[in-house]
Amino acid sequence: MSEPQQLQRRLGTFDATAIGLGSMLGAGVFVVFAPAAALAGNLLVLSVVVAGVVAYCNAVASAALAARYPTSGGTYVYGRKQLGEWPGFLAGWGFVTGKTASCAAMALTFGSYVAPDYAVPVAVAAVVALTGVNLLGITRTALLTRILLCVVLATLVFVAIAAILGPHPAAEPTGVPSGGAGGVLPAAGLMFFAFAGYARIATLGEEVKDPARAIPRAILAALAAAFAIYLALALLLLNHLPGGQLAASRTPLLDAVLKSGLSAGAPLVQAGAAAACLGALLALITGVGRTTLAMARERDLPGPLARVGGRHTVPFVAELAVAAVVILLLLTTDVMTVVGFSSFGVLLYYAVANASAYTMEEHPGYAPRWLNAVGFVACLVLAFTLPPVSVLTMAGVLAAGVAGRWLVLRLRQHQPRA
Repeated sequence: MSEPQQLQRRLGTFDATAIGLGSMLGAGVFVVFAPAAALAGNLLVLSVVVAGVVAYCNAVASAALAARYPTSGGTYVYGRKQLGEWPGFLAGWGFVTGKTASCAAMALTFGSYVAPDYAVPVAVAAVVALTGVNLLGITRTALLTRILLCVVLATLVFVAIAAILGPHPAAEPTGVPSGGAGGVLPAAGLMFFAFAGYARIATLGEEVKDPARAIPRAILAALAAAFAIYLALALLLLNHLPGGQLAASRTPLLDAVLKSGLSAGAPLVQAGAAAACLGALLALITGVGRTTLAMARERDLPGPLARVGGRHTVPFVAELAVAAVVILLLLTTDVMTVVGFSSFGVLLYYAVANASAYTMEEHPGYAPRWLNAVGFVACLVLAFTLPPVSVLTMAGVLAAGVAGRWLVLRLRQHQPRA
C-alpha cells in the first residue's frame, strides 16, 4: 500500500494559538452564560472554574500526546496508538458527529444574527464561503482566523467596559436563584462546550512547525487566555445582571450592553457575535476535516476521504464532505439543540485523550500521570451530569457508529484475499 499523502507544516506557534483561541471564543461565549446561569445561579463563577480545571487536565494530556504524535486526527490517533482501535474509533466518531452538528448550529447562529428572516440561506452561504477559504490552504485559514479573533476580542472588551460602568442592581435576596449548588456540575458541563476549541490545535498537528515545542505552547496559551476571559465575563455579568436576569436572557452579552450607558454600541456586539460564529465555524470545519482525513487513512471512514492534493495541499475531499453534511443538516433538521449533544461527545473524546496520556511511558513535567487520571474521571462525571436527552442521543449515535464499524470489519474478514 502506498504511503498516505502528507499535509505541509506551515503554521507557527502564534497561528496555532490564534486558531485555538478563535475556536474557544466562538458563538458559545455569546450564549452559553445564560443556560449555565439558569443551572448554577450566582455560583456561575464556580462552574467556570470547574470547567476550566477539567479543560486544563484535558489540555495538558492533549499537548503531551500531540508532541508525541504530531499528525492530523488528534485523539482519534492517540487512542489508536495508546489504547487500541476501538477507543480511538469512539473518540473520532464522537468528535466528527458532535462537531459536525456544532458546525451547523454555529452557521445558523451566524445567519440569525445577520439576517434573521433568511437565516438558513445565509448559514449555507457561510459554510460554502468558509470551505472555500479552507481549500485555499491552512495559512489562509489562519489569517482569516486572526482577523475574526481581533473583532471578537474588541467586542468582548467593549462588553466588559459596559458591565463595569453599570448600573449594578442590588443582588437578589435568595442569593442563588435557579439550581444553585446542585446545578454547578451540569452548568460546568455546558461551560465546557465553550472551552473545547483547543482540540483544533491538536487536530492540526501535521501542519504545525516544530510540533513538539509549538503545540504544547499553543494549547496552554490559548486555554489560559480563554479561561481568563470567561472568568472575567462571568464576574462582570453577575455583577451587572444578577443571576435571575442573566439566566432569563437569550443574548446575555448584548443585554449587558443594552442595560448600560453604552447601549448605542449594541450593533458592535451583534457584529462581534457574527464574527465569533464565523471564526468558530472556520476552525470547526478545519478540525472535523482533519479528523475525517485521519479516520479515512485507517479505513474507519471511506478511503476517498483521505485524499490530499491541490495547489495548497489540503484534504479537499474531507473538507467538501464535511461541508455537504453540514448543509444537509441545515436544510433538514433543527440544529439549535446540539450544545449538550456536542458536549457529551467532546467529553468522551477527552476521556479517551486522558486515558491515552496515562498510558504513555514518559510524561512531561506539565502533564503528570495523576493529572490524566483526574481528567479522565472529571470528563465522565461532567458527561453523565448533562441533560438526559443529550446523553441518550449521543449514546445512540455512538452505538450506530460502533455497529457500522463492526459490520464493515466482519465483511472485510469474509472478502477473498487478492
